[in-house]
Amino acid sequence: MRSKVTVVGAGNVGASCAQLLAQRDYADVVLVDIIEGMPQGKSLDLRQAGPIRYYDTNIIGTNNYADTADSDVVVITSGVPRKPGMSRDDLVLTNMKIVQSVTEQIVKYSPKCILVMVANPLDAMAQLALHVSKFPRNRVIGMSGILDTARFRAFIAIELGCSVEDVSALILGGHGDQMVPITRLAAVGGVPLSELMPKEKIDAIAKRTVNGGAEIVALLKTGSAFYAPGAGAALIVDSIILDKKRILPCSTHLEGEYGIKGVFVGVPVKLGKGGIEKIIEVKLTPEESAALQKSANAVTELVKIMKI
Repeated sequence: MRSKVTVVGAGNVGASCAQLLAQRDYADVVLVDIIEGMPQGKSLDLRQAGPIRYYDTNIIGTNNYADTADSDVVVITSGVPRKPGMSRDDLVLTNMKIVQSVTEQIVKYSPKCILVMVANPLDAMAQLALHVSKFPRNRVIGMSGILDTARFRAFIAIELGCSVEDVSALILGGHGDQMVPITRLAAVGGVPLSELMPKEKIDAIAKRTVNGGAEIVALLKTGSAFYAPGAGAALIVDSIILDKKRILPCSTHLEGEYGIKGVFVGVPVKLGKGGIEKIIEVKLTPEESAALQKSANAVTELVKIMKI
C-alpha cells in the first residue's frame, strides 16, 4: 500500500512541494486549500504532467479535510506570505489563526501523522502545532534549517564556481534574523571554507544568507520564496517516508539539548520513519552557544505573543 502525503496550502510553496512529491512517485498526494477550484485545478495539471515526467502518482485536489484522512505525513504551507518591509515576526498573529485551524483539522483525520511546518514565522508556528496537536515532539518538524543551509551552500557555490553537491554547511537557531551560521564547519569537498576564501568574504556570505528570504521578497514585491522552501519540505518527506535516516538541520522542540528548553530551534536531527529519531548535539564554541541562546530567546518572545 502506497504512503499518503497531504500538502496543506495550494499556493506557490505547496504546489511546488506537491510537484516534487508527485515526481518522487512513492506516495499518493492530497493538495488541500480553502479556495474552491485551485487545489483541484493544480492537482489535475500535475496529473497531466505524469505522462511527460513518467510518474503514476495519484494526486487529489480538495477543499475537504476528510480527503486527507490517514495521511502519513502532512506538510503545512498555508498562511499569508511576507510582503516587502515585513518581517517573519509580523506574520505571527495572522498565521496563528490559520495554522491552529489547519492543525485541528489534520489531527481530527490523521491522528498518527507526522507534521512538517513551513508556514512563517516557522519556529513559532511549529510550537503552535505541537501545542494544538498534543503530538510527541518527534512528530512535529520545522523545515527552516534545510532552507537556510541550502541558501548558505548556494551562495558558497556561486562564489567559488563549484558544485553545490560538494558544499557542506550548517545553520542553527530560529528561522529569522537571529539564525546562527556555523561558518567554521563549512567545507567544500572536505576542504574547510576558511582555506578557500578570506574571513571577510565568508562573513559577507553568512550575512546574505541570514537576509536570504528578505532579498527574494524585495525582488518579487508580491510574494516570497517558494521553490526552495517547497524543495526543503519535500526533502523531509523523503527521509521520513523512505526511512532514509538523513541528518538534516530542522526546527525541533528542545528539552534541554544545547542548554535550551521548551522552544523550537533549528539543530541537526536524524529523520526517519518515526520522524525525528535523534537530536544531534554539535559541540559549539562559547560564542556560538551564546548566539544560539539569543536566537532561541527571539523565538520564545514570538511564542509569548501567541499566549499558548
